Amino acid sequence: MESKQLLNNYKFITIGEMKMLINSDILTEFSNLIAENKSNSFEGELKTGVDLGTANIVVSVVDSNDNPIAGATYPSTVVRDGIVVDFVGAINIVKNLKAKVEEIIGRELLTAATAIPPGIISGNVKCISNVVEAAGFEVINVLDEPTAAASVIDIKDGAVVDVGGGTTGISILKDGQVIFTADEATGGTHMTLVLAGYYGISIKEAEELKKDPKKDKEIFPIIKPVVQKMASIVKRYLNGYDVSEIYVVGGASSFEEFNDVFEKEIGIKTIKFNEPLLVTPLGIAMNCNRG
Repeated sequence: MESKQLLNNYKFITIGEMKMLINSDILTEFSNLIAENKSNSFEGELKTGVDLGTANIVVSVVDSNDNPIAGATYPSTVVRDGIVVDFVGAINIVKNLKAKVEEIIGRELLTAATAIPPGIISGNVKCISNVVEAAGFEVINVLDEPTAAASVIDIKDGAVVDVGGGTTGISILKDGQVIFTADEATGGTHMTLVLAGYYGISIKEAEELKKDPKKDKEIFPIIKPVVQKMASIVKRYLNGYDVSEIYVVGGASSFEEFNDVFEKEIGIKTIKFNEPLLVTPLGIAMNCNRG
């Protein structure tokens, strides 16, 4: 396995960095399955996750051992900061993604887990569940997004920061238990607004520019203050907790220098996984278990 070979090249490596190398293979595999509209072979029960993100909606499927089987994603603005603003549109997107994945794997998907940003009110939680159920699933678990991400990262201690389109969610884990969660309204959307203002372009154009990896080094200095703001939020919430490593996920953290800014601003080792957009969706599927 390539990641294990990489480990042999490092004499000193943190537990978080070791997990990053190992789990990067899983995330790459899942990303390739989505890109190629393919599935892995499987036997037995499957688990499904539905991630109603601010920028993307993702349906992910894993087997009983949490190995990625298939997935599909669709860019969308029907959800903002954990609030469904286009109920019918959200249902239709999830329905279409469900049908697409079912065609890929050749099996009907009946149950699903979904997730919410930490701290949203109960009414919005029910609304998100209603969307998933209206699309044809029975929702059997609802968890917060950073906790879902922690399932993929497989950590017992540390902080998981999920940088979404509209919010930044924080979960602190101790001995495998979530001891604190919080959510703040600063995310990828704020980066897009800064880019639109700087270049004098539309929101749509700015969003496309933000997602272009070839423009990473050009635009990161422009949106760096937003990242520093996110880091200051996280630093404030971590005050008083013994956290040795921060794990950053979420599509808005895809910039190459993102975790470096976090580490400098907060003063805590910050680790970012490859395919950060897919960490939380994969973790939601892993948590598709009846309570």
